[in-house]
Amino acid sequence: MSTDAVLPALDAILRTARVVALPLATRFRGIDVREALLFEGPEGWSEFSPFPEYDDAEAATWLAAAMEDAYLPRPEAVRETVGVNATVPAVRAATVPAVLARFDGCRTAKVKVAEAGQRLADDIDRVRAVRESMGPEGRVRIDANGGWNVDEAERALHALAEFDLEYAEQPCASVDELAELRRRVKYMDIPIAADESVRKAADPLAVARAGAADLLVIKAQPLGGVRRALEIVAEAGLPAIVSSALDTSVGLSMGVALAAALPRLDYDCGLGTASLFTADVAARPLTPRGGMLAVGRVTPDESLLAAHAAPADRRQWWLDRVTRCHEVLAAGR
Repeated sequence: MSTDAVLPALDAILRTARVVALPLATRFRGIDVREALLFEGPEGWSEFSPFPEYDDAEAATWLAAAMEDAYLPRPEAVRETVGVNATVPAVRAATVPAVLARFDGCRTAKVKVAEAGQRLADDIDRVRAVRESMGPEGRVRIDANGGWNVDEAERALHALAEFDLEYAEQPCASVDELAELRRRVKYMDIPIAADESVRKAADPLAVARAGAADLLVIKAQPLGGVRRALEIVAEAGLPAIVSSALDTSVGLSMGVALAAALPRLDYDCGLGTASLFTADVAARPLTPRGGMLAVGRVTPDESLLAAHAAPADRRQWWLDRVTRCHEVLAAGR
């Protein structure tokens, strides 16, 4: 069954909708609190949590994913656990060990770089601190979120190459820039991974056709659901890493389902981000244990839903938003 066929009545979503606000241990992506709307369907609980700045057209894709996950069985898993990476926000180098300590047993770390207002020297210090903490056998990857132009990215990769990077995620914003950068740094043997060029693109396969990336970073909600993400990976023909969008444990379980269903999974996934929260909706949050996450649905705890309920005005904001996004999907059928 295609995602297009999954459009339950709006009332069915609103009837069980709960809006939560979860505090973060470290400021990440410019926020200290993460909001999400959770609702229950026949298959279990699901999550709708596009970031506030996304317009309704983009956010509607996230709602399609959430509805699919709540109303359809998840694709068959080919593995019972998924290896995950630690995520290091754009923090000062001195705080890196404390951040990594929140990720039990993770052998891989993804380090945010190219943060607005910071310098390349800050990135170098942070990545050096991660490499020193992880040791020579640890895997270190960087994520620039498209923050560099081609020249800046080339200069940065030269400067960071000494730390033995596993890959560089979305160093530049556009597909053309990624292709040019990949050509320039090929001799350095640092693979280029595409994230925003897949999940925010009108054509998520353009990056593969252009030879602009060695790897794809995929996310279940932004791509419209687990099934659509699996289709994109199959059509692109490139290795994939599954990542999260700073989800609650409910949303993370959708990402784990995607990773578990991939025929090939050669890299640790960016699904350990519940470790960045100081609270969650599950009695046993979906955080790494020995660097792994178990495959399976997550049911939120009623007492935690109540304890972390968003303020009334924010709850209404999310209910209005899901209503508009449902209208977008209904109009597009």
